[in-house]
Amino acid sequence: MTFSIVARDASGAIGSAICSSSPAVAARCVHLADGVGGVNSQNVTDPRLGPAVLARLAAGDSAAEALAAVVDGREHVEFRQLLVVDAEGRTAVHSGERALGVFADAQGGGARASGASGAADPGASRAIGEGVATGGNMLASADIPQLMVERFEQAEGDLEVRLVAAMRAAIDAGGEAGPVHSAGLSVVRDHGWRVTDLRVDWIDDDPIGELERLVDVWLPQRDDYVTRALDPSAAPSYGVPGDE
Repeated sequence: MTFSIVARDASGAIGSAICSSSPAVAARCVHLADGVGGVNSQNVTDPRLGPAVLARLAAGDSAAEALAAVVDGREHVEFRQLLVVDAEGRTAVHSGERALGVFADAQGGGARASGASGAADPGASRAIGEGVATGGNMLASADIPQLMVERFEQAEGDLEVRLVAAMRAAIDAGGEAGPVHSAGLSVVRDHGWRVTDLRVDWIDDDPIGELERLVDVWLPQRDDYVTRALDPSAAPSYGVPGDE
């Protein structure tokens, strides 16, 4: 009931975008840590898996090593789908054999499409350190994750823009087999918190369209809000009464 992307760009930013027919999907499935990596844990979701993989990444494991350590011997792992990118842009994926409906995953930055865990080729053709993993279940077609990777790699601009472009590619290709209602997009970028954290927890129609609108509103202000945190005296005013 979900499709998503997790990626690192050449700047070192790490981010995720996700969409589902379930409410508040980003609240359960997205796990990011500055300088460590990103994990999407989805399909009959166990939210404990994301922090478990991040802990292994923080201890020095690669994406593939961290994923293998968490998945190995874990109960109910055949239901789970996990997408991982580490701080160096290496990726790994797991799609359990009991994932729902049509399910698939793919990797970019030098990796090939995959139906099981694997690591991205460190000799990526794009900028060194970039990596992307995509996956979904209850999909309209199995080629959607690969289309998301291709759109992400073709897109330019901030990581937020490229992530939402990949999500739009999924929707244009049919997305989930049924209607979707929630979406989210989050990015960490060397500051210790999510510099972008946008959510559409429930909407009757087109959560990706709503997410695109939120990105358009947020990005021109993103860096100013970072400045407000780091150096309030240098922060701009937005004309709010009392903050002229």
